[in-house]
Amino acid sequence: MISSWVSVIVMLVSCVNGTGTEGAIQPCAKIQASNSVVPLGSPVTATCVIRDDCLQVVGQGVQIEWHLGSEIIPSSPLVSESSKASQVVVRSFNHTRAFLTCCIQASPTQVVGGVEIRAGYPPEPPQNLSCQTNLTTPNTLTCSWDPGQQDTHLFTQFSLHTKIGDSNENYTYKLPTGTHRYIIARSGFVLFSEIEIYVKAVNELGEATSAHLTLEPVSVAKFDPPKIVMVEAVPKRYGCLKLSWSLSRHQAWMHDYRLNLEIRLKTADSGRWREQAILVSRVKSTRPVNLCRLLHGTQYFAQIRVRYQQSPWSEWSSSQSGVTLESAPAGRLDSWMKLSRDHMHKQLNVHLFWKPSKQFRANSQNVSYIVSAQKLSGEKGRLCTTMGNYCTFPLPKKGKPVYLSAVNAAGKSSPTEVRIYHKKVAHTAISEVTVVPHGDGGLQVQWEHLDVSRPTGYVVEWRPLLLSDESFYKFETVDRNHSSLVIPGSFEPYKPYEISVYPRFKDGIGFPHTVHAYTRQKAPAMVPKIKIEKTWKSHIELTWEEIPLEQRNGIIQSYKIIYWDTKGHINVVNADLKERRVVLKDLSSLALYEAFMMVSTFGGSLNGSSIHFQIEPFDTVTIVMIVTASGVGLSLLVIIMVMTCFSNHKRLKGRFLPVVPDPANSSIKRWTSDSTQYTHPSFDSDEPNPVYLSHLSFLDIPKKLSREEDDLWINHAGDTSDLGESICGSSLIPGYSGSNSDSVPYATVIFSGPCSSPSPTEPHVYLRSESTQPLLETDESCSPKCYQNMAATATEPCFFGSDHDCVVEEGADPAAIIWDDFPFLRALAMNDMQND
Repeated sequence: MISSWVSVIVMLVSCVNGTGTEGAIQPCAKIQASNSVVPLGSPVTATCVIRDDCLQVVGQGVQIEWHLGSEIIPSSPLVSESSKASQVVVRSFNHTRAFLTCCIQASPTQVVGGVEIRAGYPPEPPQNLSCQTNLTTPNTLTCSWDPGQQDTHLFTQFSLHTKIGDSNENYTYKLPTGTHRYIIARSGFVLFSEIEIYVKAVNELGEATSAHLTLEPVSVAKFDPPKIVMVEAVPKRYGCLKLSWSLSRHQAWMHDYRLNLEIRLKTADSGRWREQAILVSRVKSTRPVNLCRLLHGTQYFAQIRVRYQQSPWSEWSSSQSGVTLESAPAGRLDSWMKLSRDHMHKQLNVHLFWKPSKQFRANSQNVSYIVSAQKLSGEKGRLCTTMGNYCTFPLPKKGKPVYLSAVNAAGKSSPTEVRIYHKKVAHTAISEVTVVPHGDGGLQVQWEHLDVSRPTGYVVEWRPLLLSDESFYKFETVDRNHSSLVIPGSFEPYKPYEISVYPRFKDGIGFPHTVHAYTRQKAPAMVPKIKIEKTWKSHIELTWEEIPLEQRNGIIQSYKIIYWDTKGHINVVNADLKERRVVLKDLSSLALYEAFMMVSTFGGSLNGSSIHFQIEPFDTVTIVMIVTASGVGLSLLVIIMVMTCFSNHKRLKGRFLPVVPDPANSSIKRWTSDSTQYTHPSFDSDEPNPVYLSHLSFLDIPKKLSREEDDLWINHAGDTSDLGESICGSSLIPGYSGSNSDSVPYATVIFSGPCSSPSPTEPHVYLRSESTQPLLETDESCSPKCYQNMAATATEPCFFGSDHDCVVEEGADPAAIIWDDFPFLRALAMNDMQND
C-alpha cells in the first residue's frame, strides 16, 4: 500500500510539472474529473484511459479498478472505448480532501493515475459588522465582524471596503488569513462625515458580502472616562446636589458639543450602586448638573459616564462624594427591650435596643438618640443620651413607658413610645429552634411554636459570641403568622453566633429559646491535651480541658478516645460532651497502651497528640502498709478518747466539760479588769467558787413614756430575752461594747434616763432574763426570785423581777444599805458615781 501511494504522488507530480524534454516517460493513464473542488456531499464523475504504449499492460489483459483513498469503489467500462478505459461516479463526496486513483488489478495492485478532489462550502455573508472610533491620539476607526458559524473547509479571503460620503474615495483593505478585525488609520475617514463600510468573503466555491454599514465616525466614538470636578449641596434646597464635571484632556476640544451623561449614586452606608442610573441628555461639559429628590443630610458617592448620540458609553469615572443639607429626623424607630436584675444595686435594669425602620430618615450624618421618661423630654426626665444603638438604665417607677427620640443639629424627631414588658417565664411558646446556612454568609432561622400559646409576634435576636459589647446585638421582629426568618449575609465563617427567638404577648415577653450557630464549619484549630486523672485496679480515668470558643471553628459533635495495646487491639470510646472525662475499663497491667483524642465538628475532625500509659500492679506489700497505717491511727484515736473521759486533771476536764455559772452565787464586786479575761473555775474548794457573769447590760429608756409605750413595756416585762444588747455599753468589762456575744445575759437593768445623766430619783427596774439555758448543775428550774442577805434580818429589794412576797420596808433609808453585800446594787452604785 505504501508503494502504491508513492506511485500516485510521483505520478501527480509528473503530471503537474509536465515533460521537460522529448522522450521523457509519459504517465500510463490519463484521468479527467468533473471538478477538482466540489461542494461537500455533491457527486463526482471521473474517467481513466490507459495508454496503449504503457509498458505495464503491453501484451496483457487489462482490468481497471478505482480507489477513493483506501476504499475501493465500483466502476464501469466505457462502451465506446476499449477495455483500457473506465468511468466512475461518486454519488456523494463526503471528504473535505481525498485522492481518487485509477489502478490495474495485478499482484500487487499497480496505480496508473490519480487526481485530488477537495470539497467544502461557499462562504457565508459576514455578520455583526461594527466599528468604533478611538478619540485618543492617534485617532483610529476599528471595525470587526463575525465570519459565520459554518466552516467552509476551503481557504476564504476577507476584504474590508469603505466609501467616504458622496465622493469617489473608495478603499479596499485585504486581511491576513484568519483575521476578522481591521484598524483604519485617521487618513481613511473623516470624523463628522458619513462613511459606508462592508466586508466581502471569497473562496473557490463563491463569494458573499456583508450588510453595508453607514455611520458618522464620531457617533461611534468611545470617550475616555470623564472627570467629576465637585459634588456639593445646593444652597437652600433640601435633598439636592450640584455636580460639576469635565471631559478628559484628549476630548477636551469637544466641550461645546452636546453629549449624553449618565450618573449613578449610592449612599455612604450602602455597598451597592442604585440599579437605575440618572440620564441627562444633550448637556455640555461646561454646565453643572443638579440632582434632586435625595435624602436630607446624607452623604452620596457619584460616578458618571458619557457618550455622543448613540455611541458606546465610556467607562465610569472615579467616585466623588457630597452631602445634602440637614433637616430634623423623621419617622419612627424599631425597638426591642429586655430586663435584667442588678444584684449589686438590688434593682431591675432595662436594656433597650433600636434600629431605623423603613420609614425612618436620619436626615443627618451625626445623629444621637435620647431615652427619656417623659414624652416632652428635658434634662429632668432624661435617662440616657448616646450615638449608639442601645442604652441601659434602671427600670422606671411603676414600669412606666419610656420615649425614644433621634436628634441632630437641625432638630429632633417625634418620640417613639416604648412600653416596658416584664418577662413572663410561664409563657413558653417556642418548642424548637433550628438554624441552617443560607446563601452567601447568611442564616435561616426556623422555629416551632406550641399550639396552646397565642403570641402576638416574635423577636429574633443574634449576636457574636466572641464579642460581649451590647452594640453588636441585632434583632428583627416577625409577625405571628411566620415561623422562619432569613438573616442576610453579615456573618463571618467559622465564628460562633448566639441566636434567640422570643415570643411576644400582650402582657409581656415569653421565655426565649437560644441556640448557637455557624455559617460555615471546619475542623477545630486545636485538640486539648489528655491528662491522666487517676488509676485503680484495671481502670484509668482521662480528663481534658475545654477547647476555647475562638478555636472550635464549629459545634463540637464528639470527643473520641482511640487507644490500643502493643498487640494492636484497637478500641474507641465516645466521651460525654459535658463531662470532658472518660474511664477506660478492663485494662491489663501487663500491657503498654497508647491513646489519642479525635475532636469532630460538622466541618471536619482533628487528631491530637498521643500519650502512653500502663496500669501499675497492686502488690501485697502496699496493701499491708495501708492496713497497718490505718490500724495505728485508729488506736491512737481510741487512746486519746479514753484518757480524756477518765482523766482527773481538772484543767483538762474543764476544757471539755465547762461549768455553767450560777448568777445567784456570783460575786460581781470581785470583778477586776485584769482577772476576768483568763479566769477558770476552781475545783479544789468545797465552797462554791464565785462564777463571773459574761456581761451586765444597761438599757436607757425615755424618761416619759407615752401610754402606748408604757403599756408595751408592761405587757412585755416578762419577755426580756432580747434585751441582751447594751445601749450605752458597760465600763466594768474591758473591751466590751455591747457586741453580739455568744453569752446570754442573766439580768438587765433599765434606767429611766441616759447613762450619763444624773442619778434618778426613781428606783431602777430590773428585768430577769428568760433564757432557757440551765443556770446550775443541779436540777433546779431557776434561780431564787429574791436575793436575800443572810446577815441582815430585813428583806432586801428584789433583783429579778417583782415579787409580792419580797417587799422593802417602808421608811427604810436606801442610803443605809450596805452595798458591798449586794453585788448587783454595787454595780449600779459604781455606774452612778461615773455618771456624777
